[in-house]
Amino acid sequence: MTPVYFDEHMLVLNKPSGLLSVPGRGPDKQDCLSARLAQAGLPSMVVHRLDQATSGLMLFARNAEMQRQLSHAFAQRQVNKQYLACVAGHLPPSAGWQLIDAPIAADWPRRPLRIVAEGGQNSQTLWRSLGPSTDHASDDACAGTWLALRPMSGR
Repeated sequence: MTPVYFDEHMLVLNKPSGLLSVPGRGPDKQDCLSARLAQAGLPSMVVHRLDQATSGLMLFARNAEMQRQLSHAFAQRQVNKQYLACVAGHLPPSAGWQLIDAPIAADWPRRPLRIVAEGGQNSQTLWRSLGPSTDHASDDACAGTWLALRPMSGR
């Protein structure tokens, strides 16, 4: 586990898909990135999480003041996040961003999945098509279309 960035204030690591960010409920869900950091002698504080199935960069604070500052930056939406997703179907590339604005709630029978539902939490995401998988170079296999996504609400 080699940090992408490391100093006395923070760590940046690339979380692989399939690994939890923080421990879950039950003994079978204790293996996670934060626990691996502690085991490697790199004690740190969680600032944000990524879903288990999501890979990507995660920030960890090395002290309480940095955790407060980074958490505040996330809460104030001062951190820009972008995801790459493969979706079914074929869309041509788009130059501009479009907005998804729909409330999201827990899908209780199928937790941790989420659904669009009235009364759910506000959720806004910008998206644009990068085109069919053959138009976009990537090491990951995609039989559909690659989308660039920018969550604005954190959900």
